[in-house]
Amino acid sequence: MRTPLPPAGAAAGAPDAAPSEPGTGRPGRGPLRVLLTGANGYIGMRLLPLLLAAGHQVHCLVRDPQRFAVAHDPERGIWVHQADLLEPLDEAGLPERLDAAYYLVHSLSTSGDFADLEARAARNFADYLARTGARQLVYLGGLGDDGALSQHLASRRHVERVLREGEVPVTVLRAGIIVGAGSASFEIIRDLTEKLPVMVAPKWLRSRTQPIAVRDALAYLAGVLDEPRAIGETFDIGGPEVLTYQTMLMRYAAVRGLRRWVLPVPILTPHLSSYWLYFVTSTSYPLARNLVDSMTVDVVARDERIRDIVPLEPITYEEAVRLAFQKIEQQTVVSSWTDAVVSSRSALELDRLVQVPAQGAYHDTRRGPLHDPPEEVIDRLWRIGGANGWYHAQWLWWLRGLLDRLVGGTGLRRGRRHPTELRPGDALDFWRVLVANRERGRLLLYAEMRLPGEAWLEFELERDGDDPPVLRQTATFRPHGLAGRAYWLLVTPLHALVFGGLLRGLVDARGRAGRG
Repeated sequence: MRTPLPPAGAAAGAPDAAPSEPGTGRPGRGPLRVLLTGANGYIGMRLLPLLLAAGHQVHCLVRDPQRFAVAHDPERGIWVHQADLLEPLDEAGLPERLDAAYYLVHSLSTSGDFADLEARAARNFADYLARTGARQLVYLGGLGDDGALSQHLASRRHVERVLREGEVPVTVLRAGIIVGAGSASFEIIRDLTEKLPVMVAPKWLRSRTQPIAVRDALAYLAGVLDEPRAIGETFDIGGPEVLTYQTMLMRYAAVRGLRRWVLPVPILTPHLSSYWLYFVTSTSYPLARNLVDSMTVDVVARDERIRDIVPLEPITYEEAVRLAFQKIEQQTVVSSWTDAVVSSRSALELDRLVQVPAQGAYHDTRRGPLHDPPEEVIDRLWRIGGANGWYHAQWLWWLRGLLDRLVGGTGLRRGRRHPTELRPGDALDFWRVLVANRERGRLLLYAEMRLPGEAWLEFELERDGDDPPVLRQTATFRPHGLAGRAYWLLVTPLHALVFGGLLRGLVDARGRAGRG
């Protein structure tokens, strides 16, 4: 069940988002028809309320509306459209007329031929946009000198060129590290500093960057919309300070009141650094590798022309960290880097995976009569995972997560976006939420751990007349070959402990006593 977007200026507003202005913020100009790609991504989810607050009609382009937490609501100025940018876009399901568009799509954590995929998606989008009459396309790219770019940053720069080959003038904003609750960069710095009293110092920690608070990046994105002086231009955006990554770690520690030490290491290759980042933080290995490659080069703004167009005094790195923790403590984090489909195995078209296989699969089905009111049981179910854990034999879940990390999987460290809310598309430890329907008491998870097959974990509240409600819990595994079948036979003896204990912990608060 999707939830409507919170009112602009509420959970999605200050202090983490840029302050909005009444109307469109531009005297004499009416509302615009704006297409927002990457609407369910980290930046897109935060930019959407600002565009609505400015009175614009926003068309959100997503790959799967069922995993988009915002409801299609034309009365509020929100249209939700489904499309895959890797395929040519058909106007039949998309708006035929537009004034402007934002291109916020990129595949930072996708391994393999991500550069070719990014270029193809950009080309398809530019071809479509040329047929809509749009007069501006805003693209969020990456800082860096053309002669010294990592593979990821070079791909972002190539996307710029592809978009500029289209007929619609492009406004490019190039940013480095974006600091805000839920951003990949912030969560990595948080993991490193919070978990390691003593850190090794690979060479890339001395690279320079110009971090920018997410609220300031959003202000620039909103400010260049329909601004004649910005159309067709490229701008560098950054905060007021140029810092090394090591300085960022130490200043984060100071804000958090932590004492940390950094030990220089003479040799730590980007390859080894990627594994170090992968095992210590919540990132996937492809994401860690792309980030380390990007961190080996300086990414610093070369000019400040953007401030002449969007008057803004960017806040410092320390202020951005404090604001991020205000959001975390208030439990109002709007989006996370883990929300994006491209950051996980969910690129396997999760629409197909919502249909749990009945044939050719192994099933472990358990039913538990409720000892507590259904509302309390559903509340416990909706708090599953993350810091709250899995209610029983937590050490086994931890061990499974560790084994997954050792073979290059996601492990348990992604946690969850919000301690009490779940929505389709959310990352939940090493699962991905496919269905989250509180009214039916149904939760369907898909495993993103490394497995010789595919796995689902489903919960559903069963009500049958006057009989007491029952919680049905089903683990489904579709094996791939003999290795998959051997895996299921190997782990079956643990099911009574893991899945049996999980069900008892959900249906009866007293059953949680043995959760450790």
